[in-house]
Amino acid sequence: MANLKDKIGLKIFEIISEVSANLNLKSYVVGGYVRDLIMQRPSKDIDIVTIGSGILLAENVAAKLGKGTRISVFKTFGTASLWYKQSDEIFQIEFIGARKESYSHDSRNPVVEDGTMEDDELRRDFTINSLYISLNKEDYGTLIDPFNGLEAIRNGIIRTNTNPDITFSDDPLRMMRAVRFASQLNFSLDNDTLDAIKRNAERINIITKERITEELNKIILSPKPSIGFRLLDKTGLLQYIFPEFQVLKGVEQVGDKKHKDVFWHTLKVLDNVAKRSNNLWLRWSAVLHDIAKPRCKRFEPGIGFSFHGHEVKGARMVKGIFVKMRLPQNESMRYVEKMVYLHLRPIALVEDKVTDSAVRRLLFDAGNDTDDLMLLCEADITSKNQQKVERYLQNFKIVSGKLVELEEKDRIRNFQPPISGEDIMNIFAISPCREIGIIKTAIKDAILDGKIANEREQALDLMYKEAEKLGLKRV
Repeated sequence: MANLKDKIGLKIFEIISEVSANLNLKSYVVGGYVRDLIMQRPSKDIDIVTIGSGILLAENVAAKLGKGTRISVFKTFGTASLWYKQSDEIFQIEFIGARKESYSHDSRNPVVEDGTMEDDELRRDFTINSLYISLNKEDYGTLIDPFNGLEAIRNGIIRTNTNPDITFSDDPLRMMRAVRFASQLNFSLDNDTLDAIKRNAERINIITKERITEELNKIILSPKPSIGFRLLDKTGLLQYIFPEFQVLKGVEQVGDKKHKDVFWHTLKVLDNVAKRSNNLWLRWSAVLHDIAKPRCKRFEPGIGFSFHGHEVKGARMVKGIFVKMRLPQNESMRYVEKMVYLHLRPIALVEDKVTDSAVRRLLFDAGNDTDDLMLLCEADITSKNQQKVERYLQNFKIVSGKLVELEEKDRIRNFQPPISGEDIMNIFAISPCREIGIIKTAIKDAILDGKIANEREQALDLMYKEAEKLGLKRV
């Protein structure tokens, strides 16, 4: 077995080793931290397994670290966590005792018993996550690899430790984890694992939406999220966890007219966004930007397929999807709604003459999210016609330049009307009424159309003219 003593340089491992020896316990680093250490990936989450009480070990390690060490104990689960800082980096360390697990068919929550090292090895999901590093004095730093996980890492393979049908039937969330690891690491599922997920896909329905969405978000945040979505589709999981996305698949043809496959187009857009942004909600915007196309698809003889209004219907679908998937119904959801609703606007500017008025209205509607919207729309250019792509990208530069120019000149992005409703009420001695809204809209439209500058004097002049039309008199 290899010895990784030189690679596990955190002081905390030496402390755990010393405390374990004093308690006569055997302890090991296990799981994702070991995998990432071998793959030279950064990791801040450390799992420690001990043959005995994980809580006892954690409490004694915390005492050794001294006052101020944060520790959380979960007696029901037999685990404890503490936070450790070294070189301005904070690590979360979870301690657990070796255990044996057994499952019933209708739940992923196991019956847990104290177990041996062998029991702990068998309860883990994938070979790449079942690597241990000894923290014991006699073999400190030794890598323990009971299921050839090191070979799986070298070959880029996700494989279960034992019979995959049992692994996935016992805990169906492991199917999502398999896809997530493949997506995050750019690994493949071995054939037995892939086939077992296909056979057990329906079992995902016993898992809570929250846990499924947690894994789906990690797939979406992968370096190349399409890897995960392709596997979700291939394994059959997608139809159960996200049927609205599944129905994007397919190309329909009438005569010589056909439309592109929205499923594969969307994945390309998502990958394009992922290359430039780690914003989860911008990535969700890419996932959902064409979600309503199947509902809006129409065939027009002599013209072909159209999807008129899919941006409007898509924005309306966002809330239902967020509610069903237990995603937050807050500013994040409203951001995605806005992105889906506006995603055609910059494209329309590219196709048409770029007028100052249209650019001002885009700035007004997108506000602080204008840059994200432009990124999404540029990612949406996926044509195979390279000349068309280059023409669009060139026009995008023109639009982007206009956005900067007009924002500096007219301050539209965070538009605050130079005349407020309170100003109008005070000047004309009136109470809240529809006339106030009419005047404010007239001022806003005049600024956005470039008829007046975004400053108070010109806005006041227009206010008096509009008030006169409405029969309002200045006090």
